[in-house]
Amino acid sequence: MGKIFKKDEKFFKIFSQMTVHILEAAEILGTMLRNPADDLTPLAAKIKDIEHKGDELTHQVIDELNKTFVTPIDREDLYDLSKALDDVLDLIDNTAIRIVLFRINEPIHNAAELVAVLLCQAVELGAAVSNLKDNDHVVERCIEINRLENDADRLFQAAIGSLFDEVKDPIEVIKRKEIIETLEAATDKAEDVANVLESIVVKNN
Repeated sequence: MGKIFKKDEKFFKIFSQMTVHILEAAEILGTMLRNPADDLTPLAAKIKDIEHKGDELTHQVIDELNKTFVTPIDREDLYDLSKALDDVLDLIDNTAIRIVLFRINEPIHNAAELVAVLLCQAVELGAAVSNLKDNDHVVERCIEINRLENDADRLFQAAIGSLFDEVKDPIEVIKRKEIIETLEAATDKAEDVANVLESIVVKNN
């Protein structure tokens, strides 16, 4: 397979750094959900800092698009990829915010398993983006990300079912349901990234 990124690799480097941020944030979120404590504010603050770095990289992509006359792949694809990656990070941050805001200090059924799936997706995203410049097994990585999202769907359904069975306080149900839904949305966005990557490979093959 030939290279997609022929001369200018600056976009690839930005996207690769974004996947590093996603992985780091997902790892911290996993800690928050596996070990809920009275005060998870410091961990949520770390995720917020990472999310800000992701925003800066997204702005950097836009700046580079404005400065670059000939891009290695379609401008729309570059923008869509940066936006999709940023969306994953935003939803990880939104999940962390809700855990602190709702004062969650007990485990949520299947939430740790859901974030474990998200973490696996983050690893695959990092590998796919790292291999994008050489068009090396990117589609296989994308297929795995999609498969993981199917796992997340099953976990989400089980989590919602358990929530209504086990939690009697309606306010607690609302809080936990919102966290589970936001976390599941992050796995959906990871699938969106995979779809953009797959489209890039197909168009540049």
